[in-house]
Amino acid sequence: MFSLEATTNLPRPELSQGNRVLVVEDEDLIREMLVLALEEEGYEVTIAADGQSALNCFYGTEVMPGEFPFDLIVLDLMLPQVNGLDLCRLLRHQGNPVPILILSAKGSETDRVLGLEVGADDYLTKPFSMRELIARCRALLRRQRLNGLPEPPLLKFGEITLSPQECRVTVGDRQVNLSPKEFRLLELFMSYPRRVWSRDQLLDRVWGADFVGDSKTVDVHIRWLREKLERDPSQPEYIITVRGFGYRLG
Repeated sequence: MFSLEATTNLPRPELSQGNRVLVVEDEDLIREMLVLALEEEGYEVTIAADGQSALNCFYGTEVMPGEFPFDLIVLDLMLPQVNGLDLCRLLRHQGNPVPILILSAKGSETDRVLGLEVGADDYLTKPFSMRELIARCRALLRRQRLNGLPEPPLLKFGEITLSPQECRVTVGDRQVNLSPKEFRLLELFMSYPRRVWSRDQLLDRVWGADFVGDSKTVDVHIRWLREKLERDPSQPEYIITVRGFGYRLG
């Protein structure tokens, strides 16, 4: 049905939020091997042998409002009482966003499409290798964590507002169009207002350590930034030259 390939050569995740897995599988041997492989990788595993038990695991556990008792469901389709498709459909109908990885002996395109259409995030056909299952679990959990990251806050200094999420800069009511390097320079300045940056530090942070070129590149981009941001670029109010050291914001 599956092969328990060695997974120890894969980097293991730290046991933390994002590693709570519910395994819903009615075949004892498969369920035990799933638990063994997942726990070996550091996951916190809860098991259910049928669909009704799985629902009880979800709704019989006390959690904070807006939270869920599991971060991932590994779900067999052919289950007693409540089958996997109905369970998946019910969870999605109730607004449950937890990633679902379906396991099934049914491998036709129609079966896979049906599983994904009722709300599953991934579909793995039996027989499968534990190495692939672990990799898919990691990918789903990683995607879930990335989707849950808060948006970076707006950066403000004087009349300048910078949105890291939208890559947008405004000065007062005026929108300013910046090149990628100009944007990254300004974002760095606004993240550390009044900190003095040398040209070499700016090259390293914005252009990268492998940049090959002259430090005057920084001076050119600073001049362009001033022309776009300052009322009078010859008398800058925002990007200030600190003679003998470099530049700072404000």
